[in-house]
Amino acid sequence: MTEPRFDEVQCLSPTGLHTVRWTEWGEPDNPCVLLCVHGLTRVGRDFDRLARELAPQYRVVCPDVVGRGRSDWLRDPMAYGLPQYVSDMVTLVARLRAGTLHYVGTSMGGLIGMSFAGLEGSPIARLVINDVGPRLNAEALARIGAYVGQAVRFADLEQAVAYVRSVSAPFGLRGDEWREITETVIRPDGDGFKLHYDPRIAEPFKAIAPKAAQAGEALLWQLYDAIRCPTLLTRGEQSDLVSRATAEEMASRGPRARLVEFPGIGHAPMFFDPAQIAVVRDFLLEG
Repeated sequence: MTEPRFDEVQCLSPTGLHTVRWTEWGEPDNPCVLLCVHGLTRVGRDFDRLARELAPQYRVVCPDVVGRGRSDWLRDPMAYGLPQYVSDMVTLVARLRAGTLHYVGTSMGGLIGMSFAGLEGSPIARLVINDVGPRLNAEALARIGAYVGQAVRFADLEQAVAYVRSVSAPFGLRGDEWREITETVIRPDGDGFKLHYDPRIAEPFKAIAPKAAQAGEALLWQLYDAIRCPTLLTRGEQSDLVSRATAEEMASRGPRARLVEFPGIGHAPMFFDPAQIAVVRDFLLEG
């Protein structure tokens, strides 16, 4: 089955209900589920190429995290954070009734996966963390914070492609791949286009004080160390978000993640390249 399906589930936040929507590939009754979760300002359609490759083996489910894509926006912007995102993924997984659950998460999606897999009794059996870790470089967070939540509007698709390419240059994509990842993150706005996400996701991101950041890092290391499933850490060799030292520490503690670096890539590998897809596929299917 090469065409995607679309579905949704109702989730709960402290201020009420919201809907999380997802794209799904593969046989709908396959008990082997692969959950793929995107980065801060991206969408589930980022995983289309990976999903098509793995659809013969999995029911591949790629949600738009709340506040992004086709999913609802939260009433309280300060609820945009890992506790809400993990809660939504738990609700989604309960809806899917997976026999076996594997997980791939890029950047923010990797933090969600790390937090989910570190919970006692987590159903995640194999985990791929893509270019993120418990310790994040402040300079990269500042770079991302400079564009997240900006009220940008585009006169046409070409202008949108140029913008996405400028803020996402470290992805290392080529040619029409930039258009592909742009078309999924814009929506019509009168005679032009705007970005797909709630600009208020920037509010909690920018409100993190140094002490809170230190406490958050300590909690993430605690969750990481509690992970018991086989774990793969993929990293762009030129990543400015997760350092090589942090990646090596992740390879030596907790689940002792297997580390694979992709040359010529920054933050974050997008799993468009066949060689990148092969690394993920081989790891997931070896178990």
